[in-house]
Amino acid sequence: MTLPSDYLDRVYAGVLGKLIGVYLGRPFEGWTYQRIMEELGPIDYYVHDRLDQPLVVTDDDVAGTFTFVRALEDYGVSPDLSAEDIGKAWLNYIVEERSILWWGGVGNSTEHTAWINLKKGIPAPASGSMATNGQPVAEQIGAQIFIDGWALVAPNQPKLAAKLAEQAGKVSHDGESVYAAMLWAAMEAEAFGSRDIDHLLDVGLSVIPADCLIAKLIADVRRWHRENADWRVARQLIQDHYGYDKYPGNCHVVPNHALMIMSVLYAPDDFQKAQMIVNTSGWDTDCNAGNVGCLMGIMLGLDGIEAGPDWRGPIADRLLISSADGGNSINDAVRVSYYLANLGRQLAGQDKLAKPKDGAQFHFSLPGSQQGFRPQAGFTANAHLRIGNEAFGNARALSIGYEALGPGQQAAAISPTFSPPELLNMRTYDLMATPLVYPGQVVKARIAAPSANKGDVEARLRLRVYDGADKLRDVDGEAVTLAPGADTVLAWKLPELDGQPIAEIGIVLTASGRRADGKVLVDYLRWDGAPEVTLKRPAGDGDFWRMAWVNGVSFFSKRFPPSFRISQSLGDGIVSHGTREWTDYALDADIMIHLAVHGGVALRVQGLRRYYSLRITREGQLQIVRVRDEKEDVLASKPFEFVLEKAIPVRARVVGSTISATVGGVAIEATDHSAEAFRDGGIGLTVYEGALSTDAVKISAA
Repeated sequence: MTLPSDYLDRVYAGVLGKLIGVYLGRPFEGWTYQRIMEELGPIDYYVHDRLDQPLVVTDDDVAGTFTFVRALEDYGVSPDLSAEDIGKAWLNYIVEERSILWWGGVGNSTEHTAWINLKKGIPAPASGSMATNGQPVAEQIGAQIFIDGWALVAPNQPKLAAKLAEQAGKVSHDGESVYAAMLWAAMEAEAFGSRDIDHLLDVGLSVIPADCLIAKLIADVRRWHRENADWRVARQLIQDHYGYDKYPGNCHVVPNHALMIMSVLYAPDDFQKAQMIVNTSGWDTDCNAGNVGCLMGIMLGLDGIEAGPDWRGPIADRLLISSADGGNSINDAVRVSYYLANLGRQLAGQDKLAKPKDGAQFHFSLPGSQQGFRPQAGFTANAHLRIGNEAFGNARALSIGYEALGPGQQAAAISPTFSPPELLNMRTYDLMATPLVYPGQVVKARIAAPSANKGDVEARLRLRVYDGADKLRDVDGEAVTLAPGADTVLAWKLPELDGQPIAEIGIVLTASGRRADGKVLVDYLRWDGAPEVTLKRPAGDGDFWRMAWVNGVSFFSKRFPPSFRISQSLGDGIVSHGTREWTDYALDADIMIHLAVHGGVALRVQGLRRYYSLRITREGQLQIVRVRDEKEDVLASKPFEFVLEKAIPVRARVVGSTISATVGGVAIEATDHSAEAFRDGGIGLTVYEGALSTDAVKISAA
């Protein structure tokens, strides 16, 4: 299979289109056309500020789309990925009542219903079938809204995209909902090679039954488009014939699919107009606009997105994925695009792309990319501060521009590395996230000042860290003077921060003299090494330090004397911390079991059901266990006295394939060379039907 020559850029445009549509439509999701016209008017651009809402939010359309596709990585990059495997990924990455889905109750929320079925042991596709859940529940919109990732990994392969979308859709849905998902996925895959909307529709129709309701709907909308030049007339016909009142449930797929088809027919070559039509038309606006945005992004590319207003600047690539893999939650469109393009390359039998700039986390390699970097506001901010992206040698770099930068002013560009303060005002589900960067790691950034600059500047690395009142404070590294025409590498081993998470990272510029004009280019910003950090309750009464753990237990309180006390009512529970960038490291903690079948610590955590467990059991065993989905393999076991309400010192290490520990004076070790071994991941505290606590967890180099 030959991939498009601009495959990566088109994936990036598709991801951006998805984000733009979701963030544009989210503030008025569920509104009718009539209400939108009365209160907002035509939706020509973002309206979040008019409704006093954040722009970048946690949203199921984004989180589900870019989480469920990870089943390819977890279960084998193959066109034969099954619904059952994708269902297992649901159980690993979705935290009950807290992430990704609309938790509206069994029989109300299709996804919630399917998740409960999976949890009860009903595998996919039975978990989402009509036979299990009934037709009204099975045919809501959810299968369609999560399909974009499957198309982005299958460029010019509409049948493959439809096949993957079908398997993913059947985890939670059935019938017309799955047909809609298959059709749109096929259209998006074909859009890598065609800009003809009628051709894309014909390709989409070729992968679903000719006599299904979705096919009939498309025939009607096409006819109404031919007969009426005004999209508003077609919208009214859709409401009359396929409106919400015609179908049971909270958010049926059929009315919303009709609006999507209408929008691309009336704006086949205009990204902004398609977004205006699909959002102004109402109903499930973020879902519909996200799917339309991804299709138009793939089809028209970055130039098509940029042909209208500045959609990209306010977003700055920012992307939130609330899941049980907390290190994947604070994300950006560049990182996701490389991930998807590499999956697509593997499916096509090609090697992965080389990591840009030797694996730097922020490399700004895609056109216009900012990877979350935005101006830092405040009283001292330079009035002419601007952030952009431009060519730098044979690559690209972030640019930080300033004018009349004088004493007492700053030009600072920052990017999120943990949950933002506005999280507290988001009206959706929780953001399960852990920080990306930690004390003890070394941060480096290569920066350059063009020779056309006027005046020297002093450059510093900057952290923004939560304090005891959950406010952000600046912590700056040492200054380096940068003259016009010079370049340098800023380096900083990050200090201990009293257990508080690092929320943002960036670069701050100040003038060395009376005035400086110009810009500084940031070639890359990276961090390396194992953390050297003690996780504990910091001073003050803030909460973000505790929110820096993925909460997969029934009860996780900060009000007990120990910093961390967890309780799980039924089955296994885990709270986790850290990222997939962690490989070899050591963990030190004194744990106390209050009641449990077993409890202990976890290493190389990759979700709720993928990690190594070092646990003490009620049967009097100290075990190293590999937990992988429904399987638990005991890799090593030794006798150990099971006692309650007693502090037990734990010292554990993971190095290469070896897991070793000393627990209460008892040494234990296991080596895992199997294909199911875990090579990376964070740490956790685990308990099975009981409670466990510790006052501090220290992470250090192994």
